[in-house]
Amino acid sequence: MAKANDHYFYVLLCADGTYYGGYTTDVLRREREHNDGIRCKYTKTRRPVKMIHFEKFATRSEATKAEAAFKKLTRVKKDHYLTEKGGSRDEKPEEF
Repeated sequence: MAKANDHYFYVLLCADGTYYGGYTTDVLRREREHNDGIRCKYTKTRRPVKMIHFEKFATRSEATKAEAAFKKLTRVKKDHYLTEKGGSRDEKPEEF
């Protein structure tokens, strides 16, 4: 179970093939919210979405910096980043 002090940068694969990067303290809840159309204009019209990657950080600042850096990458560089990181979930919460 995710702890309140866990901070995650995550990447979703949208139904139209685009990526969405974000920050959360609970990856399971956030994926559900995206698929329910809650709190995100971008993914609301691109459902369903699938969590394809996340990384755990010690602080919110670190996680949001990783999110911002990912969002600045070109699509090719995002693909490379995800391939390098295994395109998978790091430090899986127990629910995965």
